[in-house]
Amino acid sequence: MRSFIIPAIAALAIGAATPAMAYDSGSQISMEAALDVATNLGIVTVSNTKFLGDEWEVEGRDRLGRWMQVDVDARTGEVRNVDRSW
Repeated sequence: MRSFIIPAIAALAIGAATPAMAYDSGSQISMEAALDVATNLGIVTVSNTKFLGDEWEVEGRDRLGRWMQVDVDARTGEVRNVDRSW
């Protein structure tokens, strides 16, 4: 029984780690770098961050409490789009 349980646990651990490595690439900017870009554009409180494969989508509020969304290119760090509610 023990010879079956340990390999099964190891297989489950490897399977659980696989989704976290799905987008791992040295040519992409980190989430922290995308957050720095969004912060420089006025986001002071981040409510949601999504990695969409080719861009980071950062949502939050500016210093006056207005909603903002900043789309940052995942490879270059350039701003693709900024949406604001006035």
